Amino acid sequence: MTTPSTSTAPTSAHTPAAPGARSTLGPVGLVLAGGVSVQFGGALAVTLMPRAGALGVVALRLLVAAVVLLLVCRPKVRGHSRADWGTVVVFGLAMAAMNGLFYQAVDRIPLGPAVTLEVLGPLALSVLASRRAVNLVWAGLALAGVFLLGGGGFDDLDPAGVAFALGAGAMWAAYIVFSARTGRRFPQADGLALAMTVGAVVFLPLGLAESGTKLFDPVTLGLGAAVAMLSSVMPYTLELLALRRLPASTFAILMSLEPALAATAGFLVLGQSLSLPQTLAIGLVIVASMGAVRTQVGRRRAVVAPEA
Repeated sequence: MTTPSTSTAPTSAHTPAAPGARSTLGPVGLVLAGGVSVQFGGALAVTLMPRAGALGVVALRLLVAAVVLLLVCRPKVRGHSRADWGTVVVFGLAMAAMNGLFYQAVDRIPLGPAVTLEVLGPLALSVLASRRAVNLVWAGLALAGVFLLGGGGFDDLDPAGVAFALGAGAMWAAYIVFSARTGRRFPQADGLALAMTVGAVVFLPLGLAESGTKLFDPVTLGLGAAVAMLSSVMPYTLELLALRRLPASTFAILMSLEPALAATAGFLVLGQSLSLPQTLAIGLVIVASMGAVRTQVGRRRAVVAPEA
């Protein structure tokens, strides 16, 4: 985190703004990279569901991700307070619920509408967490794009799929909050590794109950490992690091890019084409996200700029 300089050097157009811009655009890049990874992983997961079932895919995703993170991070289990453990357990439960509900949704409705509905959770969080009126404008613009991407309505979708997607959105909002808290309480990605383990332990019995020995098929295990890396290990690590320096409100509005990324992944992996309204919707959510980032950069510039 940058702090105001105590130097008495004169200000210029080349000096004060750069630190604030870099400190914000860095975590924004992490969020965008995580978003690309998770949506392509989601598209791959759709192709895996006929082999392992929705719950089986989630169980594989969480289990493989937990094993990888535990081996890489080797988190310490001692020396943490009860509040630390409470935070990481809730984070793990929110993560498991978010994944479970989302894959139940995409098992019933297309990937694009599912992500479109899911992103309403982070958008609601952005409105609740924001303390600046301009962020309400960006959230409203992103919301308009979300509904446009959904074709202006969801009347022809399976009601259960819609409900699961909305529930996943609520858990996504909880994930954002507790990911940030976990990142502040645990070093590096240790908290994420522990939370992923909690989620895997909770969800594995559900996956085994639905899919049984199908989970241990070599091809299924290989595809599940790929989904875990793309949809869990990489994006969650990047997002946890980003949330240490990025406000939850700005992060939540950036999540409005997810339907656009999902549409792109659906086109490239699943052969789903984009209509003109969907293209316009992508433009709206990108403008909203850029506006949120620009607002945050301007705010940090004002903080780091030395007084005249």
